[in-house]
Amino acid sequence: MDQNRAFGEMPLPLFAPAPDDVGQAPPGRGGSPSYLADHRARLRERFMSGGAAALPDYEMLELVLFRAIPRQDVKPLARRLIELFGDFNRVVTAPPARLQQVDGVGPAVVTELKIVEAAAQRMARARVMHRPVLSGWQALLDYCHTAMAHGEIEEFRVLFLDRKNILIADEAQARGTVDHVPVYPREVIRRALELNASALILVHNHPSGDPTPSDADIAMTARIAQAADSMGITVHDHLIIGKSRELSFRSEGLL
Repeated sequence: MDQNRAFGEMPLPLFAPAPDDVGQAPPGRGGSPSYLADHRARLRERFMSGGAAALPDYEMLELVLFRAIPRQDVKPLARRLIELFGDFNRVVTAPPARLQQVDGVGPAVVTELKIVEAAAQRMARARVMHRPVLSGWQALLDYCHTAMAHGEIEEFRVLFLDRKNILIADEAQARGTVDHVPVYPREVIRRALELNASALILVHNHPSGDPTPSDADIAMTARIAQAADSMGITVHDHLIIGKSRELSFRSEGLL
C-alpha cells in the first residue's frame, strides 16, 4: 500500500448523515463541508436519546430548519430567530409576514415552521375533541393556549358541547384587530342550534398578553349568555387566553 496515499485519505464520519443532509464533499469541490453533516447527525442523535429536554430552544429550532435549508449552517439563523421572537414557541407561532422579514428566512423555512405549529395544534385538539370537557379541563386549557396564546390579533372561538358535556365542535367565529373582535350573539346561538349543542364555552385571546376582561368583553358575554339561556343552552364559561395565563369568567364571578 502507498503510505502517502494511506495517510492522505479522509477518515470515515463518526455519524452517518441522513439522506436529506448536506453533502460530504470537502470545501471548494462543489459541496458543503462534512462537519455540517456531522453536526446534524450528532444533534439528531442527542434528540433521539435525550428527547426535547436535552436540547435548548435554538437547537430544537435547528432540527426544524435542517429540512428547509439542507446545505447551510442553520445555527446562526436559529439563534437569531430565538433572539428576535423570544423562544421556540413564539418562533413557530409567529406570523409568516414577520418571519419573512428576518434575513435568511424564505418560503421553505416558513412552511416548515407552520407545519410544526399545525402539528402541535392538531395533537392538542385531539386530546379534547369528543371527550368530556369538564373532567379534562387542564387539557382544554392547554389546547386553548397552544391554539391562541401567541396570536397577534384577537380571535373568538366557541366550543360546542352536547348533553354529556362532550366537545362536539370547536369553531372560530370571528377574527378582529389587536384589541377588538366583532362577535354576534345571534350567530353563536344559530350555530349552536345547528349542531344541537346543549352548552357552550366561549374563548378568545388578548394579544397584549393580559387576560383581564374589558367592559366590552363582559357586556358581550352577558348578551350571549342571555340569548343562550332563552334557548335552553348553558354557557359554562368564557376563557380569555393571555400569553402565560388565562382568565375564567366563571372563576371570577363574571358569569
